[in-house]
Amino acid sequence: MDVGGTPLTEVFRWVDLTGVLANAVLGGVIARSARLDPIGFAILAILSGLGGGMIRDTLLQHGPPIALTDYAYIITALVGAAIAFLTRVEGRLWNRLWPVVDALALGAWAAAGAQKTLAVGLGWLPALLLGTITAVGGGFVRDVVLRRVPGILGGNTLYASCALVASGVMIGFWHTPLVTLGTAVATLVGAGLCLLARWQHWMLPAGDDEWSPARFVLDRYADPTRWKERVRRRPRQ
Repeated sequence: MDVGGTPLTEVFRWVDLTGVLANAVLGGVIARSARLDPIGFAILAILSGLGGGMIRDTLLQHGPPIALTDYAYIITALVGAAIAFLTRVEGRLWNRLWPVVDALALGAWAAAGAQKTLAVGLGWLPALLLGTITAVGGGFVRDVVLRRVPGILGGNTLYASCALVASGVMIGFWHTPLVTLGTAVATLVGAGLCLLARWQHWMLPAGDDEWSPARFVLDRYADPTRWKERVRRRPRQ
């Protein structure tokens, strides 16, 4: 399948590298906020842009990670680090462009991770896991290195969930003759869901038991006074 005369695999390689660049720049932006030196910029850029794919390829044990065999990946990550080190990446253009590129990269990485896992003979559950790890693993490792709670663990709009959905779409297409089309569909579904979640501020519930059915039953029937107080204080729509 071609897109404007260009093979779709090549199109996705460019999407992949664009995602690497954007997330590497983001790693550099975070390095600047942490007042790190150039080595710190480079490390955070590589972790942000390449970490997920390297974790996936290491777990699959099916050849060296692509980041080590295709020099374009590490070079792109280092270019992102240099951009963030030499200039202040901020402003309206960055705030509008980066979420779109990041969403496309998430969808593409999730689809590629699931596809590569299925290609080596593993089943749908490992494909879901490694598709998601490919998409979010770099940011997770970056945050751990900085001793921060990883952003995908809560308090943010849907992200890992979008990677799971994109991976699931790719798995659904795997046993059909439309695998190449499935890669495109999975990428767009994951990206679209991620952007929609940002726009609508969709978040998973926090583990504070406010939404728990057990909490509802206990408050409603075991302690009616407490239930009435909570209802009274609930803001009116």
